Amino acid sequence: MNDAVPQAAYTEPDAGAPQDGPPEQPAPRPPYDDGPAGPAPLGVPRTPTGNAEVDAHVERLADADHLTTDGHLEVYEDVHRGLRDALTALDARLGPSPAPHRGTPGHPSQPAHVHRS
Repeated sequence: MNDAVPQAAYTEPDAGAPQDGPPEQPAPRPPYDDGPAGPAPLGVPRTPTGNAEVDAHVERLADADHLTTDGHLEVYEDVHRGLRDALTALDARLGPSPAPHRGTPGHPSQPAHVHRS
């Protein structure tokens, strides 16, 4: 006894034969778009520095991920300005640099060996 089900052989439809139902339509194609792509995250990691003020400015760079490229400049300039101000503030907290020691041998302002004639 053979329980195998006979398989139907595939035959191509006759182009001239009438078909049941509407003719098959090709799948719709998305419209061709040569325009700029929309905003997309760049996926650039932002590693914390340990300085809260600097880290806040660096995190601000994530705002550019949601803007088109023409909006990036404003974010970059804002972050640059904030980082520059943070560095300036760090320099101001250190105070003025100490005056160089005069007369110390080996110091650039005083030769190590003075030759007198």
